Formats: sequence, C-alpha cells, structure tokens
Amino acid sequence: MATVIRRFFITSMFMWIAPIAILFAFNSNFIPGSANLSPYSLTLLSGFLAVISVNMVIVFYIYMAMKEPLDKHEPDLAFLADAKVSVSRSTGGVEASSQYLKKQE
Repeated sequence: MATVIRRFFITSMFMWIAPIAILFAFNSNFIPGSANLSPYSLTLLSGFLAVISVNMVIVFYIYMAMKEPLDKHEPDLAFLADAKVSVSRSTGGVEASSQYLKKQE
C-alpha cells in the first residue's frame, strides 16, 4: 500500500511541477527562440505544452498501474462476503443472501 501512495504522490507532484516549469521556462526565455515569439504565440505554445505534459504524466501513471502484477493484491475475504450479501439484497435475492449467511456460519 505504501508503494501505491508513494507513486500517487510522486505523480501528483509531477502533474503540478511539469506545467509550471514549462510556463516558467517560456516566460523567462529559457527556451531558445521563445524571445522571438509574439506574446499571443508564446501564451498558446506554452499553454499547449503544459497541457500535453500533464497528459503525459497521466499516461505514465496509467502505464505504471497496468504493469503491476495481478497476483500481488489479495482481496479481503470478509469484504467480499459482505459485498456478495449486499448485491444479492439489492437485486431482490433475499433468500439467496440468507442461504449465504447460513453457509458462512
């Protein structure tokens, strides 16, 4: 669980840092040739690249989540039992849920 939270925290930080760094680099003329752009073009280009950078961070986060092994996580059996009872009750299967509870006892 700690690795998931750490990955989420790092990804969230990059989602804030990357676009701000891009906007700062363009407005401070750190990017070669950005001083020759009109203010309108500079705003459009830097904003577009900032949005693209956020989307790239999101895609990378999804890729990392898809690479996690499937057998790493074990479901909580008590939670699954409660969820099955809840679903059977909501679908009108009161008899099925009482039978399920009797099996559990």
